[in-house]
Amino acid sequence: MNYNLSQIPERFEKPRQKGLTMVMDKGLSLRQVEDFLEVAGSYTDLVKLGWATSYVTPNLKEKLAIYKSAGIPVYFGGTLFEAFYIRGEVDEYRRVLDQYGMEYAEISDGSVEMNSEVKCEYIRQLSQQVTVLSEVGSKDEAKIIPPYKWIKLMRMELEAGAWKVIGEAREGGNVGLFRSSGEVRQGLVEEILTEIPEESIIWEAPQKSQQVWFVKLVGANVNVGNIAPNEVISLETIRLGLRGDTFDHFLTK
Repeated sequence: MNYNLSQIPERFEKPRQKGLTMVMDKGLSLRQVEDFLEVAGSYTDLVKLGWATSYVTPNLKEKLAIYKSAGIPVYFGGTLFEAFYIRGEVDEYRRVLDQYGMEYAEISDGSVEMNSEVKCEYIRQLSQQVTVLSEVGSKDEAKIIPPYKWIKLMRMELEAGAWKVIGEAREGGNVGLFRSSGEVRQGLVEEILTEIPEESIIWEAPQKSQQVWFVKLVGANVNVGNIAPNEVISLETIRLGLRGDTFDHFLTK
């Protein structure tokens, strides 16, 4: 930090298991990636190339190399896995991971119907090749998954070998964990946390109000994802109680 300030919550040092900030790259240019890393690289733990943008991204290998040189793991969005799965081409997906030297992968079923046992088998297989993140929740706002099923699926996928499970929200933060208005399904989140360790979950929370809610509930070292590159510094101030929304949250009363 640039100067001393008391009553600031402790943030774990990178590489960390808790307090992760996962950023969504929806199509940054090479120069934009460099600029982003100059400002926010030290606060970024993971980068997801959103949905299947890696299929159409120019200079993909060069982009991956820039992130790798900064020591930041990158993975392709879960929708890409689903695109290969629905075509019966998961073996080709695995070859793509090797082709691009990927060390992480996301397995999701937000846009396709997939038996939970089948998904867990893919997690087991892929975890022999890469570090797996698995996403739980549907991208269909009309599909409401009850809390007990969220818990069951998260537990199954962690036991199958997922490093972290991701709570679905899409890039807009208006499905899955959230209502269409962006409001958190508070009862759902609180019930999940009674059964699943907080450090095992990354909560997709692209909206500022959602980030504030999770920091207040879990603390400065909550894992959050789908953060826009230009919002990483803002998020860090929210985590540290240096923005109005959490200003007095960490102060000694």
